[in-house]
Amino acid sequence: MQQHTDLQLDQLARRRAKAKLGFFFHASLYVAVNFGLIALSLYNGRAWAIFPLLGWGIGLLFHGLSVWVFAPGNDLMERMVRRERAKLPASTRGEPW
Repeated sequence: MQQHTDLQLDQLARRRAKAKLGFFFHASLYVAVNFGLIALSLYNGRAWAIFPLLGWGIGLLFHGLSVWVFAPGNDLMERMVRRERAKLPASTRGEPW
């Protein structure tokens, strides 16, 4: 297992904290804007607001996955890296592609 220095750990922690804050900002903007679009849609008597809600929701889903599931230093990512390292033969040098 790789040992990190205090500086590297601090940089990783800051990077992950910024990513999480970015996701929270994105999610709150999503809620605020789509609330307005739904209100406008209901006022006009048509249900068109579902389209931006779903389209932007897919983008928000992928943003959330990149921050909470596949972020560097995440337990899931670390387990996947360890599993891939174990599969590679010890004599492999460089890129096996």
